[in-house]
Amino acid sequence: MKWVHDALRGIVIRSVIGIALLTTGQVHMALAQQPSQSFASINLPSNAHLSALGGVNVSLADQNINFFQSNPSLNSDTLNGWASVNHLFYFANIGLSTFSYQYEFERLGAFAFGFQHLSLGDIDGYDAAGNATQSYSSGESALFIGKSHQIQNFRFGINAKGVFSNLAGFRASALLFDLGGSFIHPGRALSIGMVIKNIGFVTNNYSSASSSDVPFDVQVGVSYKPEHMPLRFSVTAYNLVNFNNAALDSLINRDQPSALDEVMRHFVFGAEFIVHRNISLLLGYNFLKHSELKLEQAGGGAGFSIGAKANVRDFSFGFSRAGYVAGGAWQLSLDVNTNRFLKKRRI
Repeated sequence: MKWVHDALRGIVIRSVIGIALLTTGQVHMALAQQPSQSFASINLPSNAHLSALGGVNVSLADQNINFFQSNPSLNSDTLNGWASVNHLFYFANIGLSTFSYQYEFERLGAFAFGFQHLSLGDIDGYDAAGNATQSYSSGESALFIGKSHQIQNFRFGINAKGVFSNLAGFRASALLFDLGGSFIHPGRALSIGMVIKNIGFVTNNYSSASSSDVPFDVQVGVSYKPEHMPLRFSVTAYNLVNFNNAALDSLINRDQPSALDEVMRHFVFGAEFIVHRNISLLLGYNFLKHSELKLEQAGGGAGFSIGAKANVRDFSFGFSRAGYVAGGAWQLSLDVNTNRFLKKRRI
């Protein structure tokens, strides 16, 4: 299965950078080709909770400080002082590290801050003739600043993001914004969210011959917990501006999906089983990942994800495992309420 492992590494890097053509992990630069979508690392799940629910969620309000990166309206004053560190263990030494924190300023109110770095490890470089040159350390980083405002049962938010990419010495950057809104039911455990993601422009391209597009998207979701059930359900629709998802199907000469499959490829399903008020088990299903990554002889678990979270006083621990063709990607999260520690220091 080594070829599957290498191919997955190539798919991940290609989807993140968007300007490289990879075959089993080898990079052939194609900066002069047609425009392609770059900076896709900002769409990777920032924490274990999100990853366990399928990787996309824009409706879980007040649950996790990291969720403002998915929808800037999901954080409120209840998360002031919370900090979070997370790491996603991807394939072939690819890893995503993230940090989030929310602080309330005396005059400006609460702001959420985030930083993430995706390390792509060493990538083999080749010249125009296909001869090996040298290996390059490559990666992508992003800075987030989010602000939300609530009016009765509605909440609105905005994120500003600076994204910086480095691929084998070629650098690019972009300035992006998210506009989000959510409705939180006053009497029921029901929340609805919508976000317009990655509005913005490329400030610096990889080269004078390249042209990159930002990963613009519109996402809508709903989360609901029935009153007498220990379950919370989430359904999220994404890629609503892109209805041509069958890229990998054509690459491996697989039959094109039916109309129903094309619709379902825009949905992610998540469920949270509340074992105890401080312990939850998580389950997610991403139809697109399952459809495009499964093979005839492997990949039956692709698109499925599981996880758990536990709250212990001022700490929250989480882990997740998302299934792919060969194995899975693990993610660990640690959230800390810094208010108590900061108060003690002041005393």
